[in-house]
Amino acid sequence: MKGKKRQWLWNLLIVLTVIVCVLVFLAHYKNWIRKKPDSIQILSGIYYMELPFSSMNEVFMVGKIPSLERKNGFSAWEKEKGIFKDSLNEEKLVNVYVDNLNHQKIRLTYNDSLLVFINLSDSVKTKELYLYLEEKIASQQIQLNQ
Repeated sequence: MKGKKRQWLWNLLIVLTVIVCVLVFLAHYKNWIRKKPDSIQILSGIYYMELPFSSMNEVFMVGKIPSLERKNGFSAWEKEKGIFKDSLNEEKLVNVYVDNLNHQKIRLTYNDSLLVFINLSDSVKTKELYLYLEEKIASQQIQLNQ
């Protein structure tokens, strides 16, 4: 009788595939925000953005995202993430990092005309982030006026 031939390579490949899938899910399931003294970092899956407070112009809370054409990214359930083209101005790109389309979103303008729409899965944390950004932009404008 022949002994069982162990397929260690296939087992290793299956385990590595499961680990990679779990890591990809963890990276995409929510927006990861890191606050630094002079900037804010946004990580959402493969999308990464660092925005210095000095480049931010204005911040608003909005209920809906305007009509945009997807350049790359994805939409699943309430999530919408990626880089979109403005339907009015084809050259203008808009970054969208929305964890819940039903909640209000932060509309952030930076470098005079570029847009970012962001919200977190928790509406209270989104409001806290909005107030934080509003305070930082106001302090930057006060420093510029002095």
